[in-house]
Amino acid sequence: MTGPVPPSASAPYDARPSARAARADNPWIRRWSDGASPRFTLVCLPHAGGSAGFYRPWAALMPAEVELLAIQYPGREDRFEDPGAAGMEELVEAVADAVGPLLDRPYALFGHSMGSAVAWELAHELRQRGLPGPRRLFASGRAAPGTAVTGQLHRQDDDVLSAELARLGGTSREVLDDPGLRSLVLTAVRHDYHVIETYRPPADRPPLSCPLHVLTGSTDPELGAERSRDRAGGWADLTTARTEVRVFPGDHFYLTPRRREVVATVLRRLDPSLTTGGAHVWPSTP
Repeated sequence: MTGPVPPSASAPYDARPSARAARADNPWIRRWSDGASPRFTLVCLPHAGGSAGFYRPWAALMPAEVELLAIQYPGREDRFEDPGAAGMEELVEAVADAVGPLLDRPYALFGHSMGSAVAWELAHELRQRGLPGPRRLFASGRAAPGTAVTGQLHRQDDDVLSAELARLGGTSREVLDDPGLRSLVLTAVRHDYHVIETYRPPADRPPLSCPLHVLTGSTDPELGAERSRDRAGGWADLTTARTEVRVFPGDHFYLTPRRREVVATVLRRLDPSLTTGGAHVWPSTP
């Protein structure tokens, strides 16, 4: 593995106390860690239909040195009445507005499924704004932008969408069988599928310069072990730095039963000195 990636000399980290005070009032940010003086920030972006709460169990596994910030997309949970973004560009600009002022220390981006594309776009958007780039980017459960297979599921009826959720796992049968709960879930899912299925990444964008880590489940129908071996699911072409693939046992939502291993892997790659409570830490790749 490559060593730590320093921030750009033209965009150094600085202290912004006012940004810290504003965090609690930001509807896009959820924060559960309470370290007094963390050294790193980990920004986590959910999958289609997902919420910031998906990452809440990670907080108990975070050392005091890492501040966990999870993004809450509009149109779900406590943001159910907030209008959703019209497309990927609008979504990423809003996320950048929320997290940009908070990046006063080295940080990494983690995105699962649709969130991996959001994370990649966010890294470019932050760079365009002259902010420091991420130390590392973790892309989970989805092939690289421009290579991932997309369809028209956002145009399909509720039964088709429910079948897709059942195929991917991660949504309990009790939720899908309850008309009220299913309607709430599918509203967010349909919106997010519209965002990711109408998303067309620019073809001429320069690659990132940070190490890129691809995580997936061995039987994930979106990006399994076999496809991840092909240029890391296409992600290897999107950075000038090292690309690593880590395959865990499981399906598209492998990171729920494998939470401890996933968090340990993220922490180890962020900084080898970091540890997590009771989790197995993978040895560093030579």
